[in-house]
Amino acid sequence: MRIDILTLFPDMCRSVYEESIIGRAKNKGILEIFSHNIRDFSTDKHRRVDDTPYGGGMGMLMQAQPIYDCYKYVCEQTGKKPYVIYLSPQGKVFSQDKAKELAHYENLILLCGHYEGIDERVLSEIVDEEISIGDYVLTGGELPALVVTDAVGRMIDGVLPNEEAFSCESIYNGLLEHPQYTKPYEWNGKTVPEVLISGHHANIEKWKREQSLRVTFNKRPELLETAELTNNDRKILDKIKNE
Repeated sequence: MRIDILTLFPDMCRSVYEESIIGRAKNKGILEIFSHNIRDFSTDKHRRVDDTPYGGGMGMLMQAQPIYDCYKYVCEQTGKKPYVIYLSPQGKVFSQDKAKELAHYENLILLCGHYEGIDERVLSEIVDEEISIGDYVLTGGELPALVVTDAVGRMIDGVLPNEEAFSCESIYNGLLEHPQYTKPYEWNGKTVPEVLISGHHANIEKWKREQSLRVTFNKRPELLETAELTNNDRKILDKIKNE
């Protein structure tokens, strides 16, 4: 997979995606990630990429031309039109299901806005989808773009050791993850649940499922409305509700 981030702050993006699991996958050639400075495509001698909005209003708007030329540059490199996402508070809120969906694309462009937004004409020309990472305001689209890059990138074959590394995590299967423990066995007077050191795999899996349901019920009960639940899951939830 190739991901191209169109931004005014390419170094900010590189400082994140060059590190940790995504950085190692990039260095191994499993992922291709590039950040492009939109200013490099400005025709203004001072490399300006913004101007005042028609009709008045606060702040400045990013101009269409530098963004479009940056986009065309990426298209020339990939040999086709990538799927273009504009990181915007007006988009649908990002989710694990969306990350799974985007992981099937060969090429993604993530467009980062700034100031008061972007000239609508270039958005309607190149953008396939708008995505938000939450109902709050940030200073730019870089952090959302990096969130999408990380969530999608780790879904690609070879980035994590195996599918289980992500398929058992919170949200992936609709529920939150069960509590986890590591050495030492006792810390601050608290011990690891006995079932986890019993060696009885069936009981351990049963405990994990029940704890996952319990954590989801207590912290994010709305997830239970869409989670795939068995009849036994529903019996466990009824017990939890009556405690």
